[in-house]
Amino acid sequence: MRKKVALVTGAGTGVGKAAALGLAAAGYAVVLAGRRKEPLDEVAAEISAAGGKALAVPTDVTDPASVEQLFETTVGELGRLDVLFNNAGTGAPPVPLEDLTFEQWKTVVDVNLNGMFLCLQQAFRVMKAQTPQGGRIINNGSISAHAPRPNSAPYTATKHAVSGLTKSASLDGRKYDIACGQIDIGNATTPMTARMAGGVPQANGEMMPEPTIDPKHIADAIVYMSNLPPDANVQTITVMATKMPFVGRG
Repeated sequence: MRKKVALVTGAGTGVGKAAALGLAAAGYAVVLAGRRKEPLDEVAAEISAAGGKALAVPTDVTDPASVEQLFETTVGELGRLDVLFNNAGTGAPPVPLEDLTFEQWKTVVDVNLNGMFLCLQQAFRVMKAQTPQGGRIINNGSISAHAPRPNSAPYTATKHAVSGLTKSASLDGRKYDIACGQIDIGNATTPMTARMAGGVPQANGEMMPEPTIDPKHIADAIVYMSNLPPDANVQTITVMATKMPFVGRG
C-alpha cells in the first residue's frame, strides 16, 4: 500500500520533533520543515535509522516563497500530502505590554499566525488537487488559545487567532474532504518549558514551579488525529500536565 505522507513544521526540536518521530513510527513518510538544517537532519537520521522515511526541507514559514517551495518539494518527492502538523511557533520576551517593541510583536505574529496561514493555504491547494482528494490539517494552538500567562500578549493574541483560523479552515475544507483540527498543548517538556521547573509568574503575581509532561503524549494524540478516517475529525483536543494551573484560578 502507498505510504501516507505527513509534513511537520518546527520539526527540529520539542513537540515538532516528537510528532515527527511518532508519525514516522506509525508508518508515515515525514517531511521535516524548520529554519535550521542541522536539527532537521538529525531527526531525519533518527527516523531513517529506525527504518522510516524522512525528508528534511529547511524552510522559513514567514516567507511565502519558502513555504511554496516546501510544498512543491513535498509533492515532487513523495507524490502527495495526507497530513500537515502546523506546529512552528515562537514567543516574545515576557516584558510588560507597554515595553514590548513593535518588532517583537511582529516577529511572533509573522511566525505563529502568518506562517500558519501560509502553510495551511498551501496544504489546501495540494489537498484539493490530489487524487484521492483531501487530507488532514492539525494546527498547534496552545493553552494560551484559551487563557493568557502574564506578559504574553503577542503569543496569546496569535494563539487565539489560530483558533479562528482552525474553525474557518474546518468549515472551508469540508467540501474537499479536508479535515482541520487543533491541539492545545499545556506544559510539554521542551527547551521552551525548561524554566518552569524553577518557577514561572502566575496571574496573582507569585512565582511557582509548574509540572510538565513528556512530549510523546502530544505525539500520540497527533498520531491518533492523523489516523482517523476522512469522515471523522477531532475539532479540538487539550493535552496538558494534570496538575498545571489552568483549570480553575490556579
